Amino acid sequence: MNISENSRIWIYQANRILSSEEEQKIQQKLNDFTSQWQAHGHDLAAHGEIRHHQFIILSVDEQVAGATGCSIDKSVYLMKEIEQEFDLDLFDRFRIAYRQGAEVVNCSREEFEELLNQGTLSRDSIVFNNMISTRKDLNNLWEVAIKDSWHAQVFADKIA
Repeated sequence: MNISENSRIWIYQANRILSSEEEQKIQQKLNDFTSQWQAHGHDLAAHGEIRHHQFIILSVDEQVAGATGCSIDKSVYLMKEIEQEFDLDLFDRFRIAYRQGAEVVNCSREEFEELLNQGTLSRDSIVFNNMISTRKDLNNLWEVAIKDSWHAQVFADKIA
């Protein structure tokens, strides 16, 4: 599907790496869901994908039809189903993902803070900003240096 870079997105970060089999099953659920996702009887131009074996991303091209509260609730319900079926946590907003070379690692807020304290991570380390809201931002602002993300405010005393 060709979806606009202005499409709205939601990023759900798993608390662990997904296996290949889990990814295939989850991708099928995303495909099934997005193919029939509607808002007030209008089909949504939607896309679901998995990146880095741990991020589930839903996109809706709101130039075609806008997502509504009820349609967003349906997507949250889907994520809750995925959580239960695959024993995941997709709603822990205190998990932080960062790059360690080519690898994408995620950890708790406490572990992240300790990595900053130890100097393992610095203000130039690359983190994933899951707060972004468009596909354009996904392509340009999702992976950013700590100093350029919301992490800089939360951990200001650690990244001098």
